[in-house]
Amino acid sequence: MTTAVDARDLTRRFGKFTAVDRVSFRIEEGEIYGFLGPNGAGKSTTIRMLCGILAPTEGEATVAGYDIRSQPDLLKEHIGYMSQQFSLYGDLTVEQNIDFYAGIYRIPRRRRSLRTAWVLEMAGLVGKEQVMAADLSGGWKQRLSLGCSVLHEPKILFLDEPTAGVDPISRRAFWDLIYRFSREGVTVFVTTHYMDEAEHCHRLALIYDGRLISEATPADFKRQVVTVQIVRVHCRPLRSGKEVAAGMDGVSAASMFGDSLHVLTPDADRLLERLPESFAAAGVDLDSAARIEPTLEDAFIALIERADREDGRG
Repeated sequence: MTTAVDARDLTRRFGKFTAVDRVSFRIEEGEIYGFLGPNGAGKSTTIRMLCGILAPTEGEATVAGYDIRSQPDLLKEHIGYMSQQFSLYGDLTVEQNIDFYAGIYRIPRRRRSLRTAWVLEMAGLVGKEQVMAADLSGGWKQRLSLGCSVLHEPKILFLDEPTAGVDPISRRAFWDLIYRFSREGVTVFVTTHYMDEAEHCHRLALIYDGRLISEATPADFKRQVVTVQIVRVHCRPLRSGKEVAAGMDGVSAASMFGDSLHVLTPDADRLLERLPESFAAAGVDLDSAARIEPTLEDAFIALIERADREDGRG
């Protein structure tokens, strides 16, 4: 396999604050690489360095074979970048936005009509050419942004939370396009907060507090917490139940998941025996409790809490 992205000890500091701390990874051609982490973890800063927008303080990286320090202009000709926020022009039509970006990417005039037609078809925007970009729904805006970012047929595509705030049907349609690009050999580097999207990446990396704390396939991420059993608890009030469960002997963590708790423990059977008495003593109503298989979110929370403990913060 050909290496598309090779980052080595990539670091970025802003004054005394270290946003990205010695991050290293390699991504192969055609791979969908999910870059995950809490807000402020360093995801967007890493992308901006890899795209040649922001110079690293220390470390090196090559993207599509180009050095991000010495060849940022050449690099930008071979990548596509889609930021978190809709960055196209709302006062231009769909077709005018495409034509504008075709000019930025210096696509020859003789190819522009072909590339415009391809983008409209790929993004499902045929018939919407004269619609103002500002009048498009969130899902259509994202498809237009994606289309403009791949007009010049880049080898590598950087997507920074591309489906944030988009409805589930539009998210699925957007990811169908991502899979299509991957099958055609395009490397996709994507950040997301949606665990169902992360499940479909080839590999995932978890960045926290600027450091890459784990890298694996989605399945292997979940295996990393296999030594810890998980009990899902429905109780009232939920926050009080979390405090009680977190303080019980043998519980390594208790987190709120929607209207339930996920409680991590080495012995689920023992915890299930003790929960009713502990909750009753604290005035917490226990509705149900059962052992479940770990999810990606469980794995990420466990890894982040482990990192906090190792740093003396948990």
